[in-house]
This record gives sequence, C-alpha cells and structure tokens, in this order.
Amino acid sequence: MWLTRRFKHCPDCGQAVEYRVPADDNRERASCTGCGAIHYQNPINVVGTLPVWEDGRVLLCKRAIEPRYGLWTLPAGFLELGETAAQGAQRETDEEAGAQIELLPLYCMMNVVKVGQIHLYYRARLLSTEFNPGPETLEAKLFHEHEIPWDQLAFRTVRETLHRFFEDRRLGRPFQLHSDDTG
Repeated sequence: MWLTRRFKHCPDCGQAVEYRVPADDNRERASCTGCGAIHYQNPINVVGTLPVWEDGRVLLCKRAIEPRYGLWTLPAGFLELGETAAQGAQRETDEEAGAQIELLPLYCMMNVVKVGQIHLYYRARLLSTEFNPGPETLEAKLFHEHEIPWDQLAFRTVRETLHRFFEDRRLGRPFQLHSDDTG
C-alpha cells in the first residue's frame, strides 16, 4: 500500500473535499464540495548525484537532518518547481556537499512506490576534492568501495545505486541507466 497524503480541505477555496472517482477518470480523487476543483496527488521526485573523484572514490554526505540524522547518503533532495531534474541534482549537490561537479548522464531511476517517490541519480565527475557542506550535512567525505559505511547508509536507493556503480566498474561495463522498483 502506498503512502497517501489525504486532503481534508480544498487548497483553492478552503471547503471540505470528498474522495470520489470523477466522471472522466478511473481513480479516486480529492474533489472539492465547494468550488468543484479536483486535486491530484502524484509522486514526488527526489534528485541527486553519484559524485566520483578520478581515483574512483565516491562522495557521501552525513545527514544533519531527519529523517535518518547521522547516516550517510548521496547528495540528493526534492526537485523544485521551475527546474529540470538535472538542474535539481546539480543544486542539491551544491547545497548538501558544496561540491563542484560536471554532471553526467542519468544513472539510476528508482520507484519507491510505498512512499510515493521517484529517485533519480545522475553520475557526476568531481572537479575538486574541496567541499563546503551546507546546513543539512554534518560531513562530506570521499570513500573507496571498501571504506563505505554500508550499515550506516540512510536509504535503500542509495545502497542500490552504489552497489550498481561499483559492480559496473568492477565488470568494466559501460555506464547505462538502471531502473528498479524498490517497493
């Protein structure tokens, strides 16, 4: 069962909403009892990067916020209105790690159905090993595969992305888009 964010009141006029299937639809929607507006709830996009230094180390950020305070993650966050997925990934990398990167192609797309999210990770080439983490990050640090704190990773999508990256490198496979449904 996926997470629902149930409306109680219409964001347009403030009247109560009722959940019903509109005549031209096939799913239950929040329908305003006052103005008649129909409100759709769609997945949230999380965008980020898999930043890699020339020696193969990857950049991880130790979270200074909940959820998962104190655990490690790739620099990522919610896509904002008015930006592309690539722009959001670049922004999140700057905000969380203060890292200078060259953005490379999309590497992983993971559907996290139970929480209504889609996670998009781009590969990125680090241009420097100087980092200036923002307020959401306790520490930004480079790790070789054997140094990664696997039991202290914040999210399953981060773990899956890292596993795929290191496996692709080990097997000499060309980097291409990975897609998965993580639940």
